[in-house]
Amino acid sequence: MKKIFFLITIGLFQLISYAQNDPKAEKLAEEVLRNVKSYDNISVEFTYVLENIAENIKEQTRGEVFVSGDKYRLNLMGNTQIYDGKKLYTVIPGDEEINISTVDPGDDKTITPSKMLTFFEDGYIYKWDIEQKTGGKTTQYIKLLPIDSDAEYENILLGVDNITKNISNLIYTMDNGTRTEIKITNFKPNQPLSENVFKFDKSKYPDYYINELD
Repeated sequence: MKKIFFLITIGLFQLISYAQNDPKAEKLAEEVLRNVKSYDNISVEFTYVLENIAENIKEQTRGEVFVSGDKYRLNLMGNTQIYDGKKLYTVIPGDEEINISTVDPGDDKTITPSKMLTFFEDGYIYKWDIEQKTGGKTTQYIKLLPIDSDAEYENILLGVDNITKNISNLIYTMDNGTRTEIKITNFKPNQPLSENVFKFDKSKYPDYYINELD
């Protein structure tokens, strides 16, 4: 009985320790968040890589996103998403179709482009991970462990540039072995962006089918 009690106690202690933030990781995450929130807008170019070794799948593409507050414009895989703060417009040139839907900016379960650099503010345990040096650049990784047991990802590695304290890449690992990486290749804050960047102009797509999803 004493042995069982001892094992249970040790197990609970390990569980509590696992569920606590690493102070260094928490401090760095807070610094990154302060940086991001200080910008009026952000322009980001990135590469997107999806890989599953067991299924022999590897896909890579480039994308760009412009963010100002909750508004964003994402160009990825030939498609464009424009969120003007009220409606989300998804333009699909291959099908000559435009899907229009409503997005709840307060939905914490969805990582939208506007939250791409701040999504980890809540809902994760921070753990200090490896430091990696590549081409004169040093990246410190923070491992994000989702608190929600039903989360889509097993963990997320948040790469932080040691000099700028901006995010350099994100690596998502799923339970099924799929690994997705978003690697930021160009990061520009406080650019002179026109408001038209976040506006949908229907006149540019005269022959497209409009699909109102809401």
